Amino acid sequence: MWPWQRKWTEERNMIIKSVELETVCGITSKLPDTDKPEVAFAGKSNVGKSSLINGLMNRKALARTSAQPGKTQTINYYNINNCMYLVDLPGYGYAKITLREKEKWGKMIENYLHASRQLRAVFLLIDIRHEPSDNDRQMYDWIVYQGFEPIIIATKSDKISSRQLPNHIKMIQEGLNLKSGTPLFPYSALTKQGKEEIWEFMDELLGFSEKKEESTEEMPGFYEKKEESAKEIPEFSEKKGSLADERYAAGKDGDTPVRKPRRKAADLPKKLMKKKKAKKAGIKKKSAKSGGKREKK
Repeated sequence: MWPWQRKWTEERNMIIKSVELETVCGITSKLPDTDKPEVAFAGKSNVGKSSLINGLMNRKALARTSAQPGKTQTINYYNINNCMYLVDLPGYGYAKITLREKEKWGKMIENYLHASRQLRAVFLLIDIRHEPSDNDRQMYDWIVYQGFEPIIIATKSDKISSRQLPNHIKMIQEGLNLKSGTPLFPYSALTKQGKEEIWEFMDELLGFSEKKEESTEEMPGFYEKKEESAKEIPEFSEKKGSLADERYAAGKDGDTPVRKPRRKAADLPKKLMKKKKAKKAGIKKKSAKSGGKREKK
C-alpha cells in the first residue's frame, strides 16, 4: 500500500491516534475559547454517556464510568487527533441531588450551548429500553430552543432483541416528537453497534469527508503516470529485436498459440551438446557403485 493510500484509509476509518482530556470546567470555571470544531454529548444520568465516549475514542476508561448516577459534574473537553473536541456534558435528571445543584448543572449546560463558538452539533442520548422521560423531553426542547437540532443516540441496544428494535425506535421518535429526518443511531457499548455510523455522520458534519474527497482527486493523476510508464515496456522489448519477441508481438492477439523458435546447434553450450550426443548414441552415465563407467544401453 502506498503512503498516501494508507493515510487516506486511516482517516476514513477514523483511527484515533491521540486522545487527551484537555480541559475540565466546573460550575465556576470559564469555558475555553477553542480553535477546533466541537460536538457535545448530553444525556440523563446513567444512560451510558461515558461508555459511548470511551467507545468512540477507542479507550477503556478515559471517560470515567460508574454505576452511581450523576458522576459527571463537569464539562470535559477531549481533544481527538488534535483536530476536534468531544465535549462531555453533565448528566441530568439525577433524583438524589438537591434542586439547587440541578439548577447549577442546568446553568452550566445552558451557558455552554449558548456561549460555545465552535459547537457544531449536540448528541442527545436516550435509553432505548424505555420511553423518553420528562427530563429527556425537557432537554430535547431545551437544545432546540438554543438553536440546535439534536442527533439522537439510542443507547443500550444490546439489551433488546433485533425484533424489538424498530418498535423501540418508533417509541423514542414519538416520545420526543422528533422532526421528520432527525438522525437516530442505536448504539451498544458491548458490541459497538452504531460506532462507525456515528463517526461517519460526524465526519460529514465537520467537513472531514470533503477533505477526503479532495485528496482522492489526486488518484487519477497517479494512475495516469503509472499507465504512461507501462507504455514504455513494449518499446523496450522491440529494441531487443529478438525472434521470440517478434513472434510474440505478431501472435499475442491471435487464437493460435505462439511457439518459441528452436535454438540452432551452434548456439547451444558445449556441455549440453555432449549430453545430446551421448543420449543419441545410447550412452548413459553409471552410478558410483559401477565405478562411474559409461555403458551402452
